Amino acid sequence: MKRIVIALLACLLAIIAMGQERSGYKFETDIPYHQDAGEYAAQRCLLDFFYPSDIKGFPTIVWFHGGGLEGGRKEIPEGLKDSGIGIIGVNYRLLPKADVKEIIDDAAAAVAWAFKEVATRGGDPDKIFVAGHSAGGYLIDMIVLDKHWLEAYGIDADRIAGAFPYSAQKMTHYNVRKGMGIGPLQVIADENAPIFHVRKLPMPMLVLSGDRELELYGRYEEQAYFWRMMKLVGNENIFIYEFDGYDHGGMPAPAHSVVKRYIRAICKGELPVR
Repeated sequence: MKRIVIALLACLLAIIAMGQERSGYKFETDIPYHQDAGEYAAQRCLLDFFYPSDIKGFPTIVWFHGGGLEGGRKEIPEGLKDSGIGIIGVNYRLLPKADVKEIIDDAAAAVAWAFKEVATRGGDPDKIFVAGHSAGGYLIDMIVLDKHWLEAYGIDADRIAGAFPYSAQKMTHYNVRKGMGIGPLQVIADENAPIFHVRKLPMPMLVLSGDRELELYGRYEEQAYFWRMMKLVGNENIFIYEFDGYDHGGMPAPAHSVVKRYIRAICKGELPVR
C-alpha cells in the first residue's frame, strides 16, 4: 500500500512538472532580484520566468500583479502564455510593511534584472515590455514615466519597448492615500501619481480599462484623463481601450489578446491599425 501511495505521489509530481515545463518552454521559479534591500525584500523580491526554449531573440513581458499594493503574489497570466513571448512574474514588497517608494523601487529593480539577464536565456534585451494589472499597472506607469527609478540601476527607461498598464491608478494610489487618512473618492496627484510625471515617450503605450460602468472608483475616467494629457504632450503612439462588459477584475482576459497583437507589431517595426 505504501509503495502504491509513493508511486501515485510520484505521478502527481510528474504531472505538475509537465505543467511547468510546457513543450518548447522553460519555467524558472523564485529567482531573487533585489537581495540588498533588507530582510523583507529578500523574502518578497522573487520572480518567475516562463520563456521559450527553442526561440532566439524572443520578446519578454515583465508582469506585475494587482492587489492594491497590499496583497497579491507573482503570476504568469495564462492568456499571455504559449505565444513565443517570455513572461516574468514579479513579487514585490507590500503596504504597510513597505512604503510606496520601496515598492516602486522593487518594480525598477525587477525590470533592471530583465534587461541584464534575459539574453542569458535567449531573449532580446531590446524587446523588454512592461505590463501589470491594477496596482501592477500603477507600478509600471511610475517607472516608465519617472525615469529616475530605473536610472538608479543604470537603465534608461526609454529602452522599454512598450508599456501596457491594465486598469491602472493614474492619481496617487488610493491605498497610499488611505495611509494619509484620505478616502478612495478624494483624489490627489502628488509625486507618487503617474499623471504627475506625464511626458513624451519614445515607446508605444496602451491604456487598458474595463467597462466604465463596472470599473473601480471611476477608473476609466481617470485613465481617459491621463490618456488625454499624454496626447497633449505629443504622444502619438498611446491608445486607449475600454472593454465593454468587463469589470475591474475581469478586464485582463480580453486585454491579453490586444497586448500580444501590439507586441508582435512592435517587434516587426509597425503598429496595428485599431
